[in-house]
Amino acid sequence: MAAAAARAFQLACRARHKPLVQITLAAQCSTKTAHQGYATQSSPGASTSSSTNTPRRAVTVTTDDGRYKWSDLSTREKAARSTQQSFNLALVVAGAVGTLTVIYFLYQELFAADSKTRQFNHAVDRVRADSRCTELLGPAKEIKAYGEPTSNKWARARPLAHSVEVDKLGVTHFKMHFHVEGPKDAGVVNLHMTKGKGDEDLQYKYLSLNVNGHPTVYLENADEKSPKKTVAKMFGVQWR
Repeated sequence: MAAAAARAFQLACRARHKPLVQITLAAQCSTKTAHQGYATQSSPGASTSSSTNTPRRAVTVTTDDGRYKWSDLSTREKAARSTQQSFNLALVVAGAVGTLTVIYFLYQELFAADSKTRQFNHAVDRVRADSRCTELLGPAKEIKAYGEPTSNKWARARPLAHSVEVDKLGVTHFKMHFHVEGPKDAGVVNLHMTKGKGDEDLQYKYLSLNVNGHPTVYLENADEKSPKKTVAKMFGVQWR
């Protein structure tokens, strides 16, 4: 009897604690499910899907950075991108044209055959190297050369008086005059250069220095170099 009573008591105790075990197991399952759901939301796939659903920024002329493909753009966005690229191309072309223009003017000013700066520097060197000129003006290192006098005190800013003309025969005539000044005296240099159709460089026709009170000094004179024409005579008459 005692053994039967003890077994009945154990069965009663087990029946009493069984709901608590079921409740504990259910709580554990719900907690595990919640953790799995949180991990699923935090996974890269979930983030990508959520970001994919986010609307992208509209493409305009000022905001287009090339991030989106051409096929993904709308008609208005394609027009905006085309406008932006056309504007950038126009800027590049304008910069190239400006650079070429500056190079052209620098060449014409400094290196071309009829460049006034080039011929001016060459003529000044000729004057300084000529003993007749240094005798009138002073030592070569102290001779200054400049253009027409202006209100500007800087000699380099004074313009050079020059002209370029082409005659009926196609010969180019380059003329210039400028001022020179030394410790002894001052004067004016005149030059006249010519270039034929087939010639590449200008040739001196005249290069002279005029100082008041002194004879003109010719550094170049084509008339003196050209041979004198012989005059034919027949029966005492000169035939030209």
